Amino acid sequence: MRMNLESIPNNITMNYVPDEYFELKTRIHDRLLDIIDLSAIERLEPDALKSQIRVIVQRILGEEDFAAPLNSMERERLFTEIQDEVMGLGPLEPFLKDPAVSDILVNTYKQIYVEKQGKLEPTDARFKDDAHLMKIIDKIVSAVGRRVDESSPMVDARLADGSRFNAIIPPLAVDGPSVSIRRFAVNPLELNDLIMLKTLTPEIAEILQGLVKAKLNVLISGGTGSGKTTLLNVLSRFIPENERIVIIEDAAELQVKQEHLVRLESRPPNIEGKGEITQRDLLKNSLRMRPDRIIVGEVRGKEAFDMLQAMNTGHDGSLTTVHANSPRDALLRIETMVAMANLDIPSEFLRRYVSSAIDVVIQASRLTDGTRKLVSLEEITGMEGNVITTQEIFSFRQKDIDENGKIEGEFRFNGVRPKFIDKFNVAGIEVSNDLFNPA
Repeated sequence: MRMNLESIPNNITMNYVPDEYFELKTRIHDRLLDIIDLSAIERLEPDALKSQIRVIVQRILGEEDFAAPLNSMERERLFTEIQDEVMGLGPLEPFLKDPAVSDILVNTYKQIYVEKQGKLEPTDARFKDDAHLMKIIDKIVSAVGRRVDESSPMVDARLADGSRFNAIIPPLAVDGPSVSIRRFAVNPLELNDLIMLKTLTPEIAEILQGLVKAKLNVLISGGTGSGKTTLLNVLSRFIPENERIVIIEDAAELQVKQEHLVRLESRPPNIEGKGEITQRDLLKNSLRMRPDRIIVGEVRGKEAFDMLQAMNTGHDGSLTTVHANSPRDALLRIETMVAMANLDIPSEFLRRYVSSAIDVVIQASRLTDGTRKLVSLEEITGMEGNVITTQEIFSFRQKDIDENGKIEGEFRFNGVRPKFIDKFNVAGIEVSNDLFNPA
């Protein structure tokens, strides 16, 4: 049976590619691993290894057991995919090389979706079967000292380029292994890039710089894919070079450029269920490391209490993120996560603790057209009775959706002079009072 890949339209998924192609590729790959010296893979330069693989695959195709009627396009595709299998991550490799791809989502071996410019779209790539997908998952997690199996069927890891990797396998994933990769740019976005992308305005950028330089404690709130980590990276640029930074993450992904920093990463339990190091453990330890600033990639649980303690005990200018749909929800989530620590703190005292620790909540959002915006900045002003009081400094107001589906709107200051301006003045940061004029 002839495998004519040229006749398959680009918008049709790989389910329509004959299974014989995947069988052939797997057999050639296995034969290649029998022939090639695996220790040489690490020694050879990538270009030399690619040409070596190409020569060996051509020789294998000449063997009687592997004879197949492939045209030139099919042969080139076969060479490339086998090179990706040996040197990279198989079918995922082309998407990892594409700078326009921000998310890679694998729904079992049959489907791979990618996100480009905020929009999800199907691809014409797939794995041969579940075993093929599991081989790639094992290759990724073993490289960073993690494991995934039936006894530990969920794993977070990071790729060599810093991308965030998550996999979940059976028995938890009913239909087969599932993978999610959140990619980060090799050259991370800077503040000017966010202005060009209309995520924020130059006036808002001026305030954000001031918040970091004046050592205010900032909580960045937003949903999945809203740009929280990107914004955290951008804000970290304005921390002075002479300040010691301690970064705490579940999976290291922040790209802080300062040199005077220590990066800490949590560790899951081993196969015996021992040896787990949580973000909370790292936060407690970081307080003994003489940090000027503490950055927590994302607070998810009991470590929220230790983060508030750090903010309240001399580590001003700390930064962190939280999953929430609004600034008010973000404060509620922090309160709930502190309650998870079972410290039996009265709710009123807990809210006062939150209000005195956090100065500003910045809300990031991904809109329906795929664009990301800073939709709100709220300053925490204190307490009224048993309620944390806030005032919104600016917001993004959506007005309309044009014929192309793009959202039209405007950033608008609400005419409120923030209390943190006093801290700006003490730190020598000049901001015009006209900046907050709604006009």
